[in-house]
Amino acid sequence: MDNPEDPAGAAPRRRPKPDVTAIGNRRLRPATLMMGHGYDPALSEGALKPPIFLTSTFVFESAAEGRRHFEGVTGRRPGGAEGLVYSRFNGPNQEILEDRLGVWEDAEDALSFSSGMSAIATLLLTFCQPGDMIVHSGPLYAATETLIARILGRLGIGWLDFPAGATEAEIAATLSAAKARGRVALIYLESPANPTNVLVDVEAVRAARTRLFGDAPPPIAIDNTFLGPLWQKPLAHGADLSVYSLTKYAGGHSDLVAGAIVGDGALVREVRMMRNTLGTITDPHTAWMLLRSLETLELRMERAGANAARVCAFLKDHPKVAHVGYLGFLEPGSRQADIYRRHCSGAGSTFSLYLKGGEAEAFRFLDSLVIAKLAVSLGGTETLASAPAAMTHLSVPEERKAALGISPNLVRISIGVEDPDDLVADFAQALDAI
Repeated sequence: MDNPEDPAGAAPRRRPKPDVTAIGNRRLRPATLMMGHGYDPALSEGALKPPIFLTSTFVFESAAEGRRHFEGVTGRRPGGAEGLVYSRFNGPNQEILEDRLGVWEDAEDALSFSSGMSAIATLLLTFCQPGDMIVHSGPLYAATETLIARILGRLGIGWLDFPAGATEAEIAATLSAAKARGRVALIYLESPANPTNVLVDVEAVRAARTRLFGDAPPPIAIDNTFLGPLWQKPLAHGADLSVYSLTKYAGGHSDLVAGAIVGDGALVREVRMMRNTLGTITDPHTAWMLLRSLETLELRMERAGANAARVCAFLKDHPKVAHVGYLGFLEPGSRQADIYRRHCSGAGSTFSLYLKGGEAEAFRFLDSLVIAKLAVSLGGTETLASAPAAMTHLSVPEERKAALGISPNLVRISIGVEDPDDLVADFAQALDAI
């Protein structure tokens, strides 16, 4: 039978289908949207999954189109690129990934980066200039602290911090002190703090900022790697931007390095311009792998969270354990418990374990583990354990580590998706070896 759209009988060209994000009045959940949002198979020969677009550049249909695209990516015209330009700016895999990343926090826009630290560095370089001040919570991931205190410090950018669990009054006092020293360019948070697992009250930060800065406030950005995007959504509590190491839960298999920023559209556009210049975008293959991983993100995080609850219940009353810094054990009525109630929907699967003793006991425990791997990072399918004071936070000055609770007897544990009883048996025998 002849095709009515083609009298010659040739096969019709596939037409792009609208991206379905709702059925009737029902808005589709993120776990559903991870299977196809932002991608139409008709644009890639009907392939169920997006191909990996290994190309450095893209062909324009006309010189005028090329000019319009470059006017967008260079900021000459608002709105960004109207299409694909060059792989330092954008690409099909990266754009599909960014569409899906934004879904989890209902963000206006999203960007992907070659690593979590490249996301953070691009963010800081976007908003900070010599003479500015950064106000941040403490502790931060050690590389972030190094970037702010040492590298940006060489550029004449100062900083002040407040402890992660600070009250609104304490936060306001720090902001006021910073404001007296220069323009406060950015408020940067990390919650839970790495590696102590202390929560930051994002709503209190927002309230203090509003009171002190009125209609021209500095952006609030937060590293949401430890709990996000499943167990914490900071954009709903006053943050402007959420920052991720996608290496962790989003990637989830310890086989890639990447980062992301999601949030306010206008702020993301500013960061995008800096990313275009620096070239810190995710590569196509990594973006494709992340698309694969996002399909199982909720399943993996839920299993890891349930495993962590089981393991921590065992560790809590063990005679060789001094304290378990697990969000499921917060003291009822405490400020941390109140922040958790308002901000979080789950306790996560990464926690701090303080052993009785010091570095020697921590090292013997780590060296005795069989199932859990002695490695840094978190959020993978496998259980990992490390000694922050001697590893990830080694570069932090000793006095600052002591003030922040990063002690030699602290072990950071990220629980994976193994059998929970096997994990308990592994931790039990490792504790017996101390």
